[in-house]
Amino acid sequence: MLIPATSIGESVLVHQGKAGASLEFRIIIPPVMQVLENSHPVLMDAEADGDWSAQQRLVVVSNMKRGFCVTLRMSAPEVDAWRLHTPQGSGITLDAVQDGYRLCTPRPGRYTLLLQHEFDATAQSATTGTLRWPVRTDITAL
Repeated sequence: MLIPATSIGESVLVHQGKAGASLEFRIIIPPVMQVLENSHPVLMDAEADGDWSAQQRLVVVSNMKRGFCVTLRMSAPEVDAWRLHTPQGSGITLDAVQDGYRLCTPRPGRYTLLLQHEFDATAQSATTGTLRWPVRTDITAL
C-alpha cells in the first residue's frame, strides 16, 4: 500500500450500517463599488449667451446593500451658478447640498446616470469662452 499517510487521515471505510456526513459552506462576497465610466468633456466652449452646458455619463456597479451616493462639487471660481438635471427613476434621489448636488441610490446594482449640467459664467469669465470641466465627483458607500 503506497498511499501517503495524509490522504487516509480524513477518510473512513464503512462496511456495515449507515454512513453520514455534512458539509458547511460559507461564501463571503466582499463589498464592491466600481466606477466603470465617468465621461464628460475636458473643455467646454461657451454658448451664444456666454454660459456652458455639458452632459456627464457616470456608470457605477455596486453590491452594497444600502446603495451609494455621488456628491458633485463645484471646483471652478469662474462659474457663477450651476444647475444639474437627471431623469429620476429606479429610486435615485437628487438633492442640492451646500456646495453642489448629491445623488443617492437605495440598493445594489448597475446604474447609468446621465447628468445634464448647466453653468452660468461670472462677469469676468464671460469673455474667455472656454471652461475646463469644473465638477469634482466623489462616491460614498452607504
